[in-house]
Amino acid sequence: MKTITLCSLVLLMQNLIFSQEGRKIELVEEINTDVIEVWNCWTTEEGIKSFFAPECDIEFKIGGKYECYFTLTNEIGLRGSEDCKILSYLPYKMLSFSWGGRAKIHPTVRKEKTWVVIEFEKLGKNTTKIKFTNLGYKDGEEWDDAYTFFTNAWAGVLKQLKEKYN
Repeated sequence: MKTITLCSLVLLMQNLIFSQEGRKIELVEEINTDVIEVWNCWTTEEGIKSFFAPECDIEFKIGGKYECYFTLTNEIGLRGSEDCKILSYLPYKMLSFSWGGRAKIHPTVRKEKTWVVIEFEKLGKNTTKIKFTNLGYKDGEEWDDAYTFFTNAWAGVLKQLKEKYN
């Protein structure tokens, strides 16, 4: 009886984990520089400002701030990715952080958050492959709009990073 209950619980947990994941945006890009340089672009304020956002507040530690500010004329709290946090990292291999929606357009997404996982792979001395995944998009009109917006926005961000090194 215990074995059947345990198996049922495992199957239920797998379904819960999958259903919480929702839709995801997946992008892959090769960057013409070494993995340390690409890592620093995503994990330091100087790096973020070089290709992603004009201002930011990065506290590189688990639970630390991962806030990128895009609309500097907006009031504090509505400038960008306020309240996003670093979730985990493996130096030069993987970075994950929470990510919200646009302040005035996606308030639910902004409150509930999605998450980003960036995997870094050294392909050669001066080539790094990035696998970028943004997960956690739920169902509904606001989530659909955020998914469409960020599908294009993230592709643009990776293009800017690639162009930095071309």
